[in-house]
Amino acid sequence: MSNTLRPYLECVRATLTAALTLENFSSQAVERHNIPQVEWQRSPEVLLTPLVVSRNEHESVLVEPSVNSVRVSIRIKQADEIEHILCHKFTRFLMQRAENFVILRRKPIAGYDISFLITNKHTETMLKHKLIDFIIQFMEEVDKEISEMKLSLNARARIVAESYLAVF
Repeated sequence: MSNTLRPYLECVRATLTAALTLENFSSQAVERHNIPQVEWQRSPEVLLTPLVVSRNEHESVLVEPSVNSVRVSIRIKQADEIEHILCHKFTRFLMQRAENFVILRRKPIAGYDISFLITNKHTETMLKHKLIDFIIQFMEEVDKEISEMKLSLNARARIVAESYLAVF
């Protein structure tokens, strides 16, 4: 982890550690249902204050806690149009396979690139610190993946341009 990224990720880690104190909470409107309150948003008394951890205007994390669930939305750094397209394709690829990632949502929150939903059932069956480590590692690796894809794309474009211009 780079030294410039470390304080940002440590702040996200501390925020998630505090937000992931979840408990079983039945729905107040529908009997025998236990739905994520952060998704339903009909009972304001069980929703906590959303927190935004921002590194700059292009990178931020929105943590929306409630009594029985936490929604984590991530805005990934996109410096130019190529990175924007690559980020969109990459996150779409992941979200189509959301059932394999268990906590990944199929659709992100407006203004963010990807979202995770962690419920009290996830914290009961999985280790809390491992969930946090997964999200932090995802944030580290997604930037690397997009940078590698951009380098690969530029190298392929250079090869195509050279072979095309060699004809002339």
